[in-house]
Amino acid sequence: MKFIISLIALAGMALAQSADIGLPKENQEVIAGKDVVVQVQRPNTLTGSEEINVSIGFTSCPNGGCFPASEELGTVVYSGGFKPEYHEGALPPYENFTVKVPSSFSKGKAQVNVAHFALVGASNVPLFEPLNQTIIVA
Repeated sequence: MKFIISLIALAGMALAQSADIGLPKENQEVIAGKDVVVQVQRPNTLTGSEEINVSIGFTSCPNGGCFPASEELGTVVYSGGFKPEYHEGALPPYENFTVKVPSSFSKGKAQVNVAHFALVGASNVPLFEPLNQTIIVA
């Protein structure tokens, strides 16, 4: 019984640390070979955490059916530090990354993928969180 309670507590703690992709918006048009801003948001929580890294990748799937970010990041265009900060009062802390959409991508459906890594809580529980957002290559 204690194991189940601990598992639920850890799951809740991990969910409380969730990051989001603020930009590009769902189904936003982007152009192959051009820069796009990827905004990774990380709302504040009561549980302490230390941000470690984000990796950003793109996957082209013009005929549909992109793999989830947990299985494939695709063409990685950024991997490094992540330091979300407040910028506007209405938005949670975030960091913008200006990256280039791969020029080899065909027109149609694609996906921006983010892998978020953090240490959570007093005991530094490792958190790996895959995120994705559908975009359209114009």
